[in-house]
Amino acid sequence: MADSTAAGRPPPRHQDTREAVLFGGVYGAVLASSMVAALTQYGHTSREVRGYDAAWVLVTAVASALAHGYAHYIAERTPHGRRDALLAVRGEWPLVAAVLPTVLLLAGAWWGWWPANGVELAAFALNIAILFVLGVVTARASARNWPVSALVGLGDALLGVFVVVANALIK
Repeated sequence: MADSTAAGRPPPRHQDTREAVLFGGVYGAVLASSMVAALTQYGHTSREVRGYDAAWVLVTAVASALAHGYAHYIAERTPHGRRDALLAVRGEWPLVAAVLPTVLLLAGAWWGWWPANGVELAAFALNIAILFVLGVVTARASARNWPVSALVGLGDALLGVFVVVANALIK
Protein backbone atom coordinates (compact mmCIF):
# COMPACT_ATOMS: atom_id res chain seq x y z
CA MET A 1 0.00 0.00 0.00
CA ALA A 2 1.39 3.40 -0.94
CA ASP A 3 2.26 5.94 1.74
CA SER A 4 -0.39 8.68 1.83
CA THR A 5 2.29 11.37 2.25
CA ALA A 6 3.96 10.21 -0.97
CA ALA A 7 0.74 10.91 -2.86
CA GLY A 8 0.63 14.45 -1.52
CA ARG A 9 -1.94 13.68 1.16
CA PRO A 10 -1.28 13.96 4.87
CA PRO A 11 -1.49 10.77 6.90
CA PRO A 12 -4.86 10.12 8.56
CA ARG A 13 -5.32 12.11 11.76
CA HIS A 14 -6.44 10.13 14.76
CA GLN A 15 -7.51 11.76 18.01
CA ASP A 16 -5.56 10.77 21.07
CA THR A 17 -7.55 9.39 23.99
CA ARG A 18 -7.35 12.54 26.13
CA GLU A 19 -8.54 14.72 23.25
CA ALA A 20 -11.42 12.32 22.49
CA VAL A 21 -12.50 12.19 26.14
CA LEU A 22 -12.36 15.98 26.47
CA PHE A 23 -14.22 16.59 23.21
CA GLY A 24 -16.84 13.94 23.91
CA GLY A 25 -17.23 14.97 27.53
CA VAL A 26 -17.74 18.63 26.73
CA TYR A 27 -20.02 17.94 23.79
CA GLY A 28 -22.03 15.35 25.74
CA ALA A 29 -22.48 17.59 28.80
CA VAL A 30 -23.65 20.53 26.68
CA LEU A 31 -25.85 18.28 24.53
CA ALA A 32 -27.49 16.70 27.59
CA SER A 33 -28.21 20.08 29.19
CA SER A 34 -29.57 21.51 25.97
CA MET A 35 -31.79 18.48 25.39
CA VAL A 36 -33.19 18.58 28.94
CA ALA A 37 -33.85 22.31 28.62
CA ALA A 38 -35.64 21.85 25.31
CA LEU A 39 -37.65 18.83 26.45
CA THR A 40 -38.67 20.58 29.68
CA GLN A 41 -39.51 23.87 28.00
CA TYR A 42 -41.92 22.32 25.51
CA GLY A 43 -43.01 19.20 27.32
CA HIS A 44 -44.47 18.14 30.58
CA THR A 45 -42.49 17.43 33.71
CA SER A 46 -44.55 14.50 34.94
CA ARG A 47 -43.00 11.25 36.12
CA GLU A 48 -44.22 9.38 33.03
CA VAL A 49 -42.65 11.87 30.63
CA ARG A 50 -39.22 11.71 32.28
CA GLY A 51 -38.70 8.17 30.93
CA TYR A 52 -39.41 9.50 27.45
CA ASP A 53 -36.97 12.36 28.10
CA ALA A 54 -34.26 9.92 29.23
CA ALA A 55 -34.72 7.86 26.07
CA TRP A 56 -34.56 10.93 23.83
CA VAL A 57 -31.36 12.21 25.45
CA LEU A 58 -29.73 8.79 25.01
CA VAL A 59 -30.94 8.35 21.41
CA THR A 60 -29.72 11.85 20.53
CA ALA A 61 -26.30 11.15 22.04
CA VAL A 62 -25.94 7.87 20.15
CA ALA A 63 -27.03 9.54 16.90
CA SER A 64 -24.56 12.38 17.48
CA ALA A 65 -21.77 9.89 18.20
CA LEU A 66 -22.55 7.99 15.01
CA ALA A 67 -22.61 11.23 13.01
CA HIS A 68 -19.31 12.42 14.49
CA GLY A 69 -17.63 9.08 13.94
CA TYR A 70 -18.83 8.97 10.36
CA ALA A 71 -17.70 12.57 9.80
CA HIS A 72 -14.21 11.73 11.09
CA TYR A 73 -14.16 8.68 8.86
CA ILE A 74 -15.00 10.51 5.62
CA ALA A 75 -13.14 13.74 6.43
CA GLU A 76 -9.75 12.09 6.10
CA ARG A 77 -10.31 11.53 2.37
CA THR A 78 -8.01 8.53 2.28
CA PRO A 79 -8.87 4.95 1.34
CA HIS A 80 -10.60 3.26 4.24
CA GLY A 81 -11.63 -0.18 5.25
CA ARG A 82 -14.69 -1.19 7.24
CA ARG A 83 -12.53 -1.55 10.33
CA ASP A 84 -11.56 2.13 10.07
CA ALA A 85 -15.22 3.13 10.05
CA LEU A 86 -15.94 1.04 13.14
CA LEU A 87 -12.91 2.50 14.93
CA ALA A 88 -14.02 6.04 14.08
CA VAL A 89 -17.49 5.42 15.49
CA ARG A 90 -16.13 3.57 18.53
CA GLY A 91 -13.91 6.57 19.24
CA GLU A 92 -17.00 8.64 20.02
CA TRP A 93 -17.84 6.69 23.21
CA PRO A 94 -16.99 9.64 25.51
CA LEU A 95 -19.91 11.62 24.05
CA VAL A 96 -22.37 8.88 24.98
CA ALA A 97 -20.71 8.33 28.37
CA ALA A 98 -21.04 12.04 29.19
CA VAL A 99 -24.84 11.99 28.80
CA LEU A 100 -25.34 8.90 30.96
CA PRO A 101 -25.50 10.84 34.28
CA THR A 102 -28.32 12.97 32.84
CA VAL A 103 -30.07 9.87 31.48
CA LEU A 104 -29.80 8.31 34.95
CA LEU A 105 -31.26 11.43 36.60
CA LEU A 106 -34.20 11.47 34.20
CA ALA A 107 -34.74 7.71 34.44
CA GLY A 108 -34.55 7.97 38.24
CA ALA A 109 -37.38 10.51 38.15
CA TRP A 110 -39.34 8.13 35.90
CA TRP A 111 -38.72 5.26 38.34
CA GLY A 112 -39.89 7.46 41.22
CA TRP A 113 -36.53 7.70 42.99
CA TRP A 114 -36.92 11.51 43.23
CA PRO A 115 -39.45 14.12 42.13
CA ALA A 116 -39.85 14.49 38.37
CA ASN A 117 -40.54 18.21 38.57
CA GLY A 118 -37.29 20.11 38.94
CA VAL A 119 -34.94 17.27 37.97
CA GLU A 120 -33.80 19.40 35.02
CA LEU A 121 -32.08 21.78 37.46
CA ALA A 122 -30.15 18.88 38.97
CA ALA A 123 -29.19 17.71 35.45
CA PHE A 124 -28.05 21.20 34.52
CA ALA A 125 -25.96 21.51 37.70
CA LEU A 126 -24.45 18.06 37.16
CA ASN A 127 -23.45 18.88 33.59
CA ILE A 128 -21.91 22.20 34.60
CA ALA A 129 -19.95 20.29 37.26
CA ILE A 130 -18.76 17.86 34.56
CA LEU A 131 -17.55 20.80 32.46
CA PHE A 132 -15.75 22.26 35.49
CA VAL A 133 -14.02 18.94 36.26
CA LEU A 134 -12.99 18.44 32.63
CA GLY A 135 -11.50 21.95 32.60
CA VAL A 136 -9.56 21.35 35.82
CA VAL A 137 -8.30 17.93 34.75
CA THR A 138 -7.18 19.24 31.37
CA ALA A 139 -5.44 22.25 32.90
CA ARG A 140 -3.67 20.04 35.45
CA ALA A 141 -2.56 17.70 32.66
CA SER A 142 -1.06 20.76 30.96
CA ALA A 143 1.08 21.37 34.09
CA ARG A 144 -0.91 24.35 35.36
CA ASN A 145 -1.07 24.91 39.11
CA TRP A 146 -4.26 24.36 41.13
CA PRO A 147 -5.46 27.99 41.27
CA VAL A 148 -5.04 28.44 37.52
CA SER A 149 -6.64 25.04 36.89
CA ALA A 150 -9.64 26.03 39.03
CA LEU A 151 -10.01 29.24 37.02
CA VAL A 152 -9.83 27.29 33.77
CA GLY A 153 -12.50 24.91 35.07
CA LEU A 154 -14.67 27.84 36.13
CA GLY A 155 -14.24 29.43 32.71
CA ASP A 156 -15.20 26.19 30.99
CA ALA A 157 -18.26 25.84 33.22
CA LEU A 158 -19.34 29.42 32.50
CA LEU A 159 -18.91 28.91 28.76
CA GLY A 160 -21.07 25.81 29.10
CA VAL A 161 -23.75 27.83 30.89
CA PHE A 162 -23.61 30.42 28.11
CA VAL A 163 -23.94 27.81 25.35
CA VAL A 164 -26.85 26.05 27.06
CA VAL A 165 -28.71 29.30 27.78
CA ALA A 166 -28.11 30.56 24.23
CA ASN A 167 -29.29 27.25 22.83
CA ALA A 168 -32.45 27.35 24.97
CA LEU A 169 -33.20 30.92 23.90
CA ILE A 170 -32.71 30.12 20.21
CA LYS A 171 -35.18 27.22 20.38
